[in-house]
Amino acid sequence: MSTSNNSYFGKAILFIVLSIAIFLLCKQWLPKRLFPENVIATENIIVDSLMLSAISDTTAIDGTIVTLKTDSINKAETPVEIDETINPSLNADGYQNLKRFYQRLEQLEETKSGKIRIGYFGDSMNDGDYIVQDVRSEFQKNYGGHGVGFVAISSLSGASRGSVSHQVSKDWITQSFVKVKKPMRPFGIDGQVFFARKGGSNWVKYKAQSQAYSTELYSPVLLYGSSNNQNASVTIRADKDSVFTKKLEPSHSLNKLALTSYDVKSLQVTFNNADSIPIYGFSFDDGQGVHVDNFSMRGNSGLPLSILNPSLMNAFDKALGYDLIILQYGANVLGYGSLNYRWYEKNMTTVVNNLHQCFPDADILILSTADKASKIEQEMKTDPAVTALAKAQKNYARKTGSGYIDLYQAMGGNGAMVKWVDSGLANKDYTHFNASGSRKIAKLIYDEINKGFQKYKQNKTEIKNE
Repeated sequence: MSTSNNSYFGKAILFIVLSIAIFLLCKQWLPKRLFPENVIATENIIVDSLMLSAISDTTAIDGTIVTLKTDSINKAETPVEIDETINPSLNADGYQNLKRFYQRLEQLEETKSGKIRIGYFGDSMNDGDYIVQDVRSEFQKNYGGHGVGFVAISSLSGASRGSVSHQVSKDWITQSFVKVKKPMRPFGIDGQVFFARKGGSNWVKYKAQSQAYSTELYSPVLLYGSSNNQNASVTIRADKDSVFTKKLEPSHSLNKLALTSYDVKSLQVTFNNADSIPIYGFSFDDGQGVHVDNFSMRGNSGLPLSILNPSLMNAFDKALGYDLIILQYGANVLGYGSLNYRWYEKNMTTVVNNLHQCFPDADILILSTADKASKIEQEMKTDPAVTALAKAQKNYARKTGSGYIDLYQAMGGNGAMVKWVDSGLANKDYTHFNASGSRKIAKLIYDEINKGFQKYKQNKTEIKNE
């Protein structure tokens, strides 16, 4: 029995040795990645349905994309003439693409009065108000303004958001453009629409936190859509003691209801008999200085912005007044085993043109993907798709007359994410920043915007002195 066991053991050792030898001999012919990242492996990254459709509808010949179905994407025409020779980077001549925004910022700087509003669209990078809350604080520190701006009825990160405490009941019916292409009613500005469940308990609670410039819920306003329902109302508990009821009048495509005439620390709003009325969210701002709304959503590639309804967005624009739209996407687009992002460039060009229709008075700023590291040859390195995607993003910024900030280069270029993780600024998924890293990224973004602003003012002075 012992001899038999020794024989089996010897054969096993011989098999292992031979296997290792064969692997080492053949290693030079094996691909660098034995398991290409055809899907994103990070468990907290999901992918929107429009992107999946775009990928599945792409036909490739010899690795080159030749067709892409875009039936579900609006055919928005370019609203202005674009000089495609302009380098869209703000540290070059791309500041010219944000002239209207910079003009209004200069007026605010000089007069110390007026209001500027920025819509910041993003993905899981901005979940929990990360990055956006610090961009907001930088603007408000330098140009005035208080409040967190728009907050939806619910979000995946509502419970953990640091800039405002956010709780919501479980009876809400929610539709988002990441999962649904044809909602019961048009999506709101953040890509979601909410309905109070008939007979359910539908409430939402907000509480101001200690973050600078957002220590109160300033001038709370409810935003909701149209309906034939004439029996709806909201019960409002402002702070601990004040409780009162207001009637909803859903007569227009977008309606505003001022909940209080004063600022509060906490707010609970209960919806009564409000089924069939599309509810969009709340706005908290003091009506002066700079306000930055966070419209981030996990899994968003940016493509769902193509199905925002221009008519309803015009109503949001009239109600809130947007001067700049920022797009930060990329985390959900990387990792599909291809370096060809022409399909994304083409579709995001359409997206930006649709946004011009939605917010005709706003300039648009494109932020490139940040660095992302993947395991290559048993070592964490910059994923080759990062530079390919950043190039595509710069291309559609140029084609649409948008400004452009290269986050990949701003954070250090090749190998940057590994260094940020090692320095405790990013998570071990080598994709997302933590709170400290988000603050640093926000400062990089703000500084680039400011560089463009200084170039704008310098150019004005040179023209004036000629």
